Amino acid sequence: MTGNGYDVVIIGSGPGGYVAAIRAGQLGLRTAVIEKDAFQGGTCLHRGCIPTKALLENAHRYRDILHASEFGLEVGDVSVDWRKIQSRKQKIVDQLAGGVKGLLRKWKVEIVEGWGALDGPRTVVVREGGPEGGESRRLEARNVVIATGSVPREIASAPFDGERILSSDHVLTLDAVPESLCVIGAGAVGVEFASVYRDFGSRVTLVEALPQLLPIEDEEVAAELARAFRSKGIDVRASTSFAGAEVVEGGVHVDLEGDGEGQLFVERVLVAIGREPVTDGIGLETTKIETERGYVKVDEWCETAEPGVHAIGDVNPTPWLAHVASMEGVMVVERIAGEDVRPVPYGETPNCTYCDPEVASVGMSERQAKEEGYQVRTGKFPFLASGRAKIDGHTDGFVKIVGDQAYDEILGVHIVGYKATELIAEAGAVLRLEGTVEELIHTIHAHPTLAEAVHEAAHAAYGDAIHY
Repeated sequence: MTGNGYDVVIIGSGPGGYVAAIRAGQLGLRTAVIEKDAFQGGTCLHRGCIPTKALLENAHRYRDILHASEFGLEVGDVSVDWRKIQSRKQKIVDQLAGGVKGLLRKWKVEIVEGWGALDGPRTVVVREGGPEGGESRRLEARNVVIATGSVPREIASAPFDGERILSSDHVLTLDAVPESLCVIGAGAVGVEFASVYRDFGSRVTLVEALPQLLPIEDEEVAAELARAFRSKGIDVRASTSFAGAEVVEGGVHVDLEGDGEGQLFVERVLVAIGREPVTDGIGLETTKIETERGYVKVDEWCETAEPGVHAIGDVNPTPWLAHVASMEGVMVVERIAGEDVRPVPYGETPNCTYCDPEVASVGMSERQAKEEGYQVRTGKFPFLASGRAKIDGHTDGFVKIVGDQAYDEILGVHIVGYKATELIAEAGAVLRLEGTVEELIHTIHAHPTLAEAVHEAAHAAYGDAIHY
């Protein structure tokens, strides 16, 4: 585009926005990215994926050191320096944020600080300080990408106060490990923080309204995670609803209803019941864009009802995952540039939860496959029977493969255990290539590795696991 116009203006620089901007720059599109914060990377980098996993890694290391004597290592007294843990976490975040900024500059993406909002389909207004701030600039664009992300969802009867009633943002920056913590919601965010703070010594109660932890995961996987959590001292209460909370001196009284009903007194409460899209104050009403339950409605190309305006990441009703947002961003800008593209294959999205033990899956669960009408065969292999898992000292969990009896196609792979989030990549490739159980059986896996458990689970689907 000539003059002052842009080929693409992207509102938001999270893993959807900044990845889209970099790819647009690589394709030679004149691109600007608008970010309300003073840094790029969005929630994932600054208040989500990266800082959470940094704390989880510290917790894993601490837990391993506590069990060092099992490896013949005597380390003496071990203590937690929470200040240094938080400092390390922030150093990682800052380094990665600097890298994102450098990549945007490398590909000649203009970074515009402020609150971005549409004023019609081809104009983006930049405001200072927020949606009510003064206008500082207007950008004209041939295409606009909305990548404004999401924020933690509140419980109306227990709004966040940042001190006793916490969001996932607040819990990342605590100045000390709480003596006790009640986590409301056992999705990925809830189980990860329950795992972190239990490993660091908190007394943790984990509450989930549905019958299982990680409700989107396979039932057997969820049951194994609940067993492992209870064995490490987490009070798991499924089929239990939050009924109210009262903040008092020194803590919070929490009322619970259902199978785990009762009243708790805890130092802090983490509300982890999901997230809601950031769509208010971004000018949707000045366009033809439609919303449903707060989410921007899009087609298979992430294009809204307003031609040339796209929405990616948590603002549309696709999976709330950084890697999904990134894939959507790449698809959108490549299509804008005239490249030959395909829609994002959401059915092949890996789900990863980084608690201890980890949980990862791709494809259909056993229940989903049966509901879709498949004649299902499954194979499971426990890490307890894995030589490498014994060597590593992490034998909780298993690999489960869900296959189709008619054509032998692998429909889903589910892993709970050490390094599950790394092992799932093989399964993703197999599903992408429509691989079969037999092909996986005939794929040589190195010994001794954790990945052998995937191989053995394939054997188990035919009833002939070698080592179990």
